[in-house]
Amino acid sequence: MVKKVIAAVLLIALLTVAIVQVMDKKAEANKKPTETTTSSSQTNGLQIGEKAPDFELKTLTGESTKLSDYKGKKVMLNFWATWCPPCKAEMPEMEQFYKQGNKDVVILAVNIDSQNDVKGFADKNGITFPILLDTDNKVNGTYQILSIPTTYFIDRNGVIQNKYTGSMKLDMMKQFTDSIK
Repeated sequence: MVKKVIAAVLLIALLTVAIVQVMDKKAEANKKPTETTTSSSQTNGLQIGEKAPDFELKTLTGESTKLSDYKGKKVMLNFWATWCPPCKAEMPEMEQFYKQGNKDVVILAVNIDSQNDVKGFADKNGITFPILLDTDNKVNGTYQILSIPTTYFIDRNGVIQNKYTGSMKLDMMKQFTDSIK
C-alpha cells in the first residue's frame, strides 16, 4: 500500500513538472518576439559581442566571397528566402539603402533557399546588392538562424554589434549601421 502511494505521488510530481514545462514553453512562444537584440542574454542565435564566424559562399554570378574579405568595413549580414513575405517586404528598402552608396557599409544577403530561382527573383525585383547562396545551409546553421529575415550588424573588426529579426525599414538600417563605430 505504501509503495502504491509513493508511486502515485511520484507520478503526480512528474506530471506536474511536465505540465509546468509545457506551460512555460507556451508562455514563451506567445510572447511578442523581441526584434532588436541589445543584450547577450538571448539564447537564439549568435550573441552581440561575439566574433562573427567567417564563411565562404558563392554569389549569383559564381564568384566566391568570404565575410573576412570585408574586414575594415561595416557589414549588414541578412538571411532571407524568396518565399518569405517579410523578406520580400524589406528587399526594396535594402536596395534603396545599398544605392545610397555608403562605401563604409557592405550588404551581404545570404539566401537560404537556393533551390529556387534566386537570380530570377533578384532580376525581377531589381536587386543589385550582393546575394550569396547558402546551398547546403551551413552558414544558416553556423549563425543559428531560427526565423527570417534575420540581420546581423558586424563592425569593422568582425564583431557582432547588433541583431534584428524581422523586416526592416530604411531608417532602421541607417540607425543600426550608424551606431557601429
